[in-house]
Amino acid sequence: MKLSHTRIAIVLAILVVTTSGCGLVNRVRAKNELNEAARAYREGNFAEAEQYSRRALALDPESKTAPAFIARTIHAQYRPGVQAPENIAKANEAIAAYQQILAKDPKNDEAYKAIAYLLGAIKEDEKLKQWITARANDGNLDGPKRAEAYVVLASKNWDCSFKITELPANKTTTITGGNRAVVSYKKPASQKEFETAQMCVKAGLADVENAIKLDPNSEAAWSYKTNLLLEASKLAEMDGRTDQKAELDKQREAAQKRTNELAAEAQKKKEEEAAKATPAK
Repeated sequence: MKLSHTRIAIVLAILVVTTSGCGLVNRVRAKNELNEAARAYREGNFAEAEQYSRRALALDPESKTAPAFIARTIHAQYRPGVQAPENIAKANEAIAAYQQILAKDPKNDEAYKAIAYLLGAIKEDEKLKQWITARANDGNLDGPKRAEAYVVLASKNWDCSFKITELPANKTTTITGGNRAVVSYKKPASQKEFETAQMCVKAGLADVENAIKLDPNSEAAWSYKTNLLLEASKLAEMDGRTDQKAELDKQREAAQKRTNELAAEAQKKKEEEAAKATPAK
């Protein structure tokens, strides 16, 4: 015997109400689990907080909050500076949790930065470089965010050169009659070491130029341009290229001037915002 259209409609209505009611109950339960997760987290019970967070996600698979709680609670269980296998595994578990967040929300800055931090913490330098480079080349992101990634790459290239040029064996400090310290640089005994510094400076300058194209008013980009031009000047001095050193010094002074201008503008803006936030007497 066939059900009438009216009876079918009633059955469907009951099913919808029951299903939606069940979903509502689960969402309330999920919220309670997250509240417990937050409590456990505040008390430093991170593994317990993780379990509450996972139960919340099981109850409400569409929750946007639960995955973030899971990632944070796993991250909190990682102990910085401890290279034990189980601790490295915990860092990788946190990275995987953050990647799940990025799969649904590619522009989530917290997840991106957390992965970058963890890769650096566990000494995965090549993976970290690839991670930051992918961010720098991501055309779906806005200019300032990509510029920030290029600045990080530039900073690593600057560090590569600085560690070579500032080795005690590669520089000499002379005190003049006016008690002024004058530092002169000499070529490393190892040609390979010198060429490594050159490659790092070249790559770093390319990174900052990309950053400045994307965000012309990035103080950090101009600051690293200044520092990398100083490295280039040191290397030119080491190689006896005095004309090139003089030109690089001029470029460095111009970059430093722009850095100072941007720093002054940022300070002025900060002071103006603070003045607006201060209630009038």
